[in-house]
Amino acid sequence: MSENALTAPVLVADIGGTNTRVALADGAVVRPESVRRFRNADYPGLEPLLAEFLAEAPLRCQGACIATAGPVRDGVARLTNLPWVMDGAALTRVTGCARVAILNDLQAQGHALDHLPAGALREIIPGAPVRAGTTPARLVVGVGTGFNAAVVHDLAGGRLVTASECGQASLPLHDEADLALARALGDAHGFAGVESVLSGRGLEALYRFIAAGQTRAAAEIMQGFEAGSDPRAEETARRFVRFLGAVTGDLALIHLPFGGIHLCGGVARAFAPHLVRLGYPAAFTDKGRFSGLVKEFAVKVIEDDYAALTGCAAYLAAAG
Repeated sequence: MSENALTAPVLVADIGGTNTRVALADGAVVRPESVRRFRNADYPGLEPLLAEFLAEAPLRCQGACIATAGPVRDGVARLTNLPWVMDGAALTRVTGCARVAILNDLQAQGHALDHLPAGALREIIPGAPVRAGTTPARLVVGVGTGFNAAVVHDLAGGRLVTASECGQASLPLHDEADLALARALGDAHGFAGVESVLSGRGLEALYRFIAAGQTRAAAEIMQGFEAGSDPRAEETARRFVRFLGAVTGDLALIHLPFGGIHLCGGVARAFAPHLVRLGYPAAFTDKGRFSGLVKEFAVKVIEDDYAALTGCAAYLAAAG
């Protein structure tokens, strides 16, 4: 199957800590029938994974963009939870594309804003309306295999999405129970960071602490919580959401995203129907004399599993 340069799609990929999604896109629109999911543990690196995708759909791509769950420095991506490394030369080698880009996965989520399908956003906190004619900063916060956030600025020259590794910041502590949790996490991992709780493995660690050493997988914890069959899972969910509210409230005060906060990632989507009941709004706005300011920031959950793919496509389309 061949396509000329004017109609050829671009290749986009979202490399998470557990799975990688790869697809083709036209402009900023992902071809839904082309999306494939790969289990990272089955591959020694990204290149053979992409080669397999392209072998199954042989065509010419006019560009490629990947989003990675890890820091990107000088065009080199290093995944936080996998020993994978990828740079532009390797991406060109495997795809044959001269036009390539590598983004942090939260940067891709930021570039996806304004390109998401209808119904992709679930409102958690309404916030204050955005004044017409203004383009205030927005914030995307990812909660999945790991935790991270990126700020979205719409400037005269285009969209700027700044990367971070804020999931490695210190976990905020508010009471003696939090301090005991931090000590336990420190003993186990050497450091009690935000991601130590606010992630899939963090949910498991929090349950293990609450259940005095008993272990359950994250999916089992959510099942026990949603079924109401495990009081410890209910307590785990409540404390998880309290930490999530506190951390995102802190990030809101740091970045002042008057354009809104967008939660994304598999764990965020799993908790989305329960955030209000579990006290997320109260934890988010519990900032003393600045509580009124924090209430102005709208909070929504991105419920589109392919938003990072859309963001990669939008980034390439905007770059021309």
